[in-house]
Amino acid sequence: MSNLKSHFLSLALLLLASCLLLPCLATTPRKLALVQPQPLVLKYHNGPLLKGNLTVNLIWYGKFTPIQRSIIVDFIHSLSSPAPTSQPSVSSWWQTTGAYTGGPCTITLGKQFLDQTYSLGKFLTPSQLLVLSSKLPHRNAINVVLTSADVAPDRFCMSTCGAHGFGLAGKHKKIKFVYAWVGNPEKQCPGQCSWPFHQPIYGPQTPPLVAPNEDVGVDGMIMNLATVLAGAVTNPFDTGYFQGPVDAGLEAVSSCTGIYGSGSYPGYPGKVLVDSTTGASFNAYGTRDRKYLLPAMWDPKTSACKTLV
Repeated sequence: MSNLKSHFLSLALLLLASCLLLPCLATTPRKLALVQPQPLVLKYHNGPLLKGNLTVNLIWYGKFTPIQRSIIVDFIHSLSSPAPTSQPSVSSWWQTTGAYTGGPCTITLGKQFLDQTYSLGKFLTPSQLLVLSSKLPHRNAINVVLTSADVAPDRFCMSTCGAHGFGLAGKHKKIKFVYAWVGNPEKQCPGQCSWPFHQPIYGPQTPPLVAPNEDVGVDGMIMNLATVLAGAVTNPFDTGYFQGPVDAGLEAVSSCTGIYGSGSYPGYPGKVLVDSTTGASFNAYGTRDRKYLLPAMWDPKTSACKTLV
């Protein structure tokens, strides 16, 4: 995340110094014009997307408190629940996935599996994450592995906060199923995977926002879970919507990194809502009076990142 303010300040000082130290040549005044940004286009690669009724199964790996689990479970319930009285809502955010080829996708919470004994250790390889994701049924489902704050999946905090992929099941390994994983970054990389609820590793060190569920790690997980779920349904088998290389392409939400409200720019998440009682920042209402901060999602109707506020 580049420090734009420092960059432009340094440039201005350099130009000022050059005029003080060297003769400034008179030039013909030029009108300054804003350059219109090019539309962001995620190319559709003609592959199948996940549509219709889907189940999200959760595999809890490591130690999570009941409160932490309830925050995430309520988020899953909120994706396709009837819109709450207060708006904007989590379900209205998820409805943008319905604008992609094939129509809407309805999410329901499926089964849950708890592995609190770290059966595969605290350092997980991609193949081990795949094994964990196979613990629950995978037909018409996305199996999500959630790792606790003391678990280090491969590449976690180095290049990713979570990911989605697909595996092969069945007797002849010909049935594709979709899975995802998201880690709790509270202890390992809150500045990378829980921003803007923690100061970033790089860039402007502005004060962090207050997490709406009073848990920097789990509120960060919600943002990253939203990202991988949107990517999983719009690009489940690397043949859906993305821009760039197959193994590192920008997807529905990852193409809008750092944008949470209107007017955002590097280091500033944008305009969001603030709870008048707690001071917490959010942009979406969920079930059971939950509040969440959700990232912008690319809208194929406008070819732009769509925010809730």
